[in-house]
Amino acid sequence: MKGGTYDMAEALIGVIGGTGLGDALAGQLTGLEQRREQTPFGAPSGPILVGTLGTRRIAFIGRHGPGHRYGPSEVPFAANIFALKQLGARAVIASGAVGSLREAIAPGDLVIVDQFIDKTFRRQNTFFQGYGAVHCELAQPTCGRLRQALLRTADPLDIKIHTQGTYVCMEGPQFSTRAESVMHRSWGGDLIGMTAMPEAKLAREAQMCYALVALASDYDCWRPHDPSKGKQTLLQEIRSNLQTATDNCLKLIEALLSGDEDLLGDDCGCRKSLELAVWTDPQRIEASRKEKLAVLFE
Repeated sequence: MKGGTYDMAEALIGVIGGTGLGDALAGQLTGLEQRREQTPFGAPSGPILVGTLGTRRIAFIGRHGPGHRYGPSEVPFAANIFALKQLGARAVIASGAVGSLREAIAPGDLVIVDQFIDKTFRRQNTFFQGYGAVHCELAQPTCGRLRQALLRTADPLDIKIHTQGTYVCMEGPQFSTRAESVMHRSWGGDLIGMTAMPEAKLAREAQMCYALVALASDYDCWRPHDPSKGKQTLLQEIRSNLQTATDNCLKLIEALLSGDEDLLGDDCGCRKSLELAVWTDPQRIEASRKEKLAVLFE
């Protein structure tokens, strides 16, 4: 970004995840700088790390902020996505911990998510409140091109990965009741988490390609725990599973970003999601609101 304007020549690959992922990427980036962005939707979760990995420009933001400051309902999703787009990001690779709703998805496995069920209700889920009627197509809520790039990259790696999965995003911060967990399974959910929505929706509104690597930490409460194991033992198992999944996710994302996969194709449908989305007569949209959100349309 130069002089506060969006510069397509500086296109970045956005990465959203936890502190471990940010620390690992920071150690590999050259020309590293911290960017403190301001957006019409407030400040993002924290500083954005921008640097170069091989031939790629990368922008990383920790979803929960320094020190895991923000709970899932308090994450400034709109500011995070807007800030990445403002800096020049056109694609986003995200990661996040989940519970497994399927026996076949074992703790420690990775899932390249392809579908969502959104149960959130406290979060800003659109950039266009007060702007007009804007309806983005979301039948395929993740970018198929990015998903395939992740899967091709994972193929030669020694990683247990699932090629698809439906992520149920709940409000939280409490975990599910057992009745809810059983219900989510009956809906066709494969994973349960608290952070993918409205992140994926906002990325689509920002005309950015979006892919999510989900990290299974445990089986959700639909599956009874081993009664012979105490709470501390179970907690240690969850932490160990999450560390395994995190290590594998790091390996996958580092390989993807270091490789030669095309991650910034302008011909992708995600990059044209607003072409037919604005239903309001343009003459009835306030000029100030158009200017405020101009970055999204670029």
